[in-house]
Amino acid sequence: MAVFRGFKAYRPACDKQSLIPALPYDVMNSEEARGMVEGNPYSFLHVDKAEIDLPLGTDIYDDAVYEKAKENLLNLENTGALVQDNTPCLYIYRQVMNGRAQIGIVGCASIDDYLNNIIKKHEHTLAKKEIDRIRHVDTCDANTGPIFLTYRKNDEISSIVDEWMNSHNSVYDFTADDVEQTVWVVDDADTVASLSALFDTVPAMYIADGHHRCASAVKVGQMRRESNPDYTGDEEFNFFLAVAFPDDQLEIMDYNRVVKDLNGMSEDEFLDRLSEKFVVARCDGRFKPEKKHTFGMLIQNQWYSLEAKNEIINELDPVARLDVSVLQDNVLAPILNITNPKNDERIDFIGGIRGLGELEKRATDDMQLAFAMYPTTVDDLMAIADAGLIMPPKSTWFEPKLLSGLFIHHLS
Repeated sequence: MAVFRGFKAYRPACDKQSLIPALPYDVMNSEEARGMVEGNPYSFLHVDKAEIDLPLGTDIYDDAVYEKAKENLLNLENTGALVQDNTPCLYIYRQVMNGRAQIGIVGCASIDDYLNNIIKKHEHTLAKKEIDRIRHVDTCDANTGPIFLTYRKNDEISSIVDEWMNSHNSVYDFTADDVEQTVWVVDDADTVASLSALFDTVPAMYIADGHHRCASAVKVGQMRRESNPDYTGDEEFNFFLAVAFPDDQLEIMDYNRVVKDLNGMSEDEFLDRLSEKFVVARCDGRFKPEKKHTFGMLIQNQWYSLEAKNEIINELDPVARLDVSVLQDNVLAPILNITNPKNDERIDFIGGIRGLGELEKRATDDMQLAFAMYPTTVDDLMAIADAGLIMPPKSTWFEPKLLSGLFIHHLS
């Protein structure tokens, strides 16, 4: 069963609540981060992308970057911009985007639950990205960005969360990037214990987003165990920062594709090949899929709807039945010769937050073909993780993103 416990978070002083939190380090490059922090010395990007405080051209993997991150984090703590709670707490974190709310509990999950597959994964990780975050966590001695977890809804947990929000004042309430961010501190020891006990009845939690951060946090914990062979298991390095959301509150957005060319075919030849496996129809305007196994396709400023024929759908295989797999296995690989989408420069991926307008722009600017996808569902994600399988690349896009710098978990 899942371990989820309170901790003594470092978090922004109330007057810094809108100045410190920042988007995750991996959603922008160094140049963009420099622009985002202009005029704001408190932004957590000074910690998560510390190269912005070093000379231009500094290698982002240089030792100096990690040391600067540690220096900047300690500066925020030592000057009182970040303050620490006196007792272990859990935290309620609500985000509202476009009128839709998702409400999670912030706490610490166990590295053993990750190692024992109680915390389930659905993505492979890249060694280079892991090494970067290992060095960042180890040097800073802290988890600075939360892992986005989900679990099958538990009515008792939801009831306690609702009751706490209704009976206590929030400590933070601000808007960042058009998303309302509200936080409550659950500082009652009995309530913290009750919530932790209820999570102990949850059979599994699932990584929704943050596989690299999670794997890195776990490896740092294992490194600390090796350095402390008499560890008891209760030390903070045995746990990592996470936000756990009930599955019914999450929404996965579409993750769309754009392709450079038609692999040497004419448009008519390409449409003929598609019609072997899809019902293809011209559309008067944009086509956004509203059910599984349908796709919007844009070519030469003309939208088409594609509906997969029954014979190409394998509903018994949780990976093969994903729409991203249907497109890959029946269009991208056999027709367009894009066999390795992670590394092929002829394809790019557009998060659904950008809208169909971005597909139209890219299909005109630098690409020839665009596919609008129906989103992967949370049920799909859980089924694949439960089966011990891996999703294809770029299957899920979660919005809103969890902010970094709202909660910091020190390892010692």
